[in-house]
Amino acid sequence: MKTPAVLSVLGGDCVGIVAAVSSALSEAHANIEDIRQTIIGGIFSMTMLVTVDEEATAFDVLQKRLAEIGEKMGLQITLQREDVFRYMHRI
Repeated sequence: MKTPAVLSVLGGDCVGIVAAVSSALSEAHANIEDIRQTIIGGIFSMTMLVTVDEEATAFDVLQKRLAEIGEKMGLQITLQREDVFRYMHRI
């Protein structure tokens, strides 16, 4: 099952953020569909639209792996299913 998802990363800028996140996604066979990032005053912000192949890696396993990376690098990394994200942000 292919699951569309929204991934957000927020925290202090440092070398290797994109590499760490994209490597974890690649290892999980998740495809990056779109990516936006910016750095404002040393604060790194990135949003990705990804498709998670849950036949290769369970969604919660990838969430945990990304959370571990976030904790290690001092970042807030959130992976949400796209339908949940849209439901939570409706007006």
